[in-house]
Amino acid sequence: MLKNFDIIDADSHVGEPEDLWEKYLEPEFKDLAPKNYQFDGEFILYKFSERLMAEGLRLVEENPDLHGASDPQARVELMDKMGSDMTFLYPTMGLWMWGIDSMDSKLAAALVRAYNNWLYDFCSYNPQKLRGVGAISQHDPADMVPELQRIAEFGWRAVFIRPNPVKGRILSDPAYEPFWSECERLNIAVTVHEGTHSRLPTTGADRFDSRFALHACSHPMELMMGLLAMIEGGVLERHPKLRVGFFEAGCGWLPYWLWRLDEEYENLAYEVKDNVKMKPSDYFRRQCFIGVETSEPYLPELIQYIGADKLLFGSDFPHMDHPNFIESVDEALALRERLPEETIRKILHDNPLNYYGLT
Repeated sequence: MLKNFDIIDADSHVGEPEDLWEKYLEPEFKDLAPKNYQFDGEFILYKFSERLMAEGLRLVEENPDLHGASDPQARVELMDKMGSDMTFLYPTMGLWMWGIDSMDSKLAAALVRAYNNWLYDFCSYNPQKLRGVGAISQHDPADMVPELQRIAEFGWRAVFIRPNPVKGRILSDPAYEPFWSECERLNIAVTVHEGTHSRLPTTGADRFDSRFALHACSHPMELMMGLLAMIEGGVLERHPKLRVGFFEAGCGWLPYWLWRLDEEYENLAYEVKDNVKMKPSDYFRRQCFIGVETSEPYLPELIQYIGADKLLFGSDFPHMDHPNFIESVDEALALRERLPEETIRKILHDNPLNYYGLT
């Protein structure tokens, strides 16, 4: 506990060791394991320049906390130092590894199983503090439910998926319907989490080359379209108890997008009436959550619009834009200067518990 709060980090990341795939892939897939961040002769990251790679390596070398990304003991020690009660762990390499649209579906599913098995071992060091968020391969919808059920047997309370089209399917594709139903039945939250530089169709990737532009576009705009797909396609209508989180793009896009969708619904409800029975903003308020950046200047106004019960804090440690875990927590606690104590407690503690089904 730090300064009266048990801080729950709702969106943090691991740094997968490069030999993960060699050690954890099933025997029939070991020869296909990506090596040196390459798959099938291509770098797994799209439009990731040498200059950007050099900057990333520099941050790695200068970051004393980075060992906590791949070593569970170091991670727990770092959490104890800062008073973080638990952290929910998402991948780093995995954001790109099975974000390759051309990848064989069976290999993608095998990579996901290997990652989930490795993460289970990582979290086993201290399963109370280190909470796994399972990965799901969207390459073949038939693989999604069995892996979801296996993840539930781990005791994990959430999985993550990409908002991008995978093999031409958006999130409302009928092929995903068994997955949504099983998430709802098992009370498993679904985090929609984007990752720049993937080899999936991504907003902005057809017209920009710099990370400056790609990162600015991909995270908020893909989440906007992911939310739209789940509303317009009736996923949230058919599954009212499904909890869905939209993470790592801040929350500033949300009030505009909900206003825009409500306006469209007012004028065009007849077009989507079979799938959308109420205002889009009502679906979000009923069952969705969003990660916030603590530096966003309009948080008080946003809270007036959607309330404080749907906002969560995530450090995003140890990624390039949030490489220092201590600074991320300090920034979160600095919210006291702008928000009431009760609201901060919700963002840093109560809301993550609600989202991950731990209350």
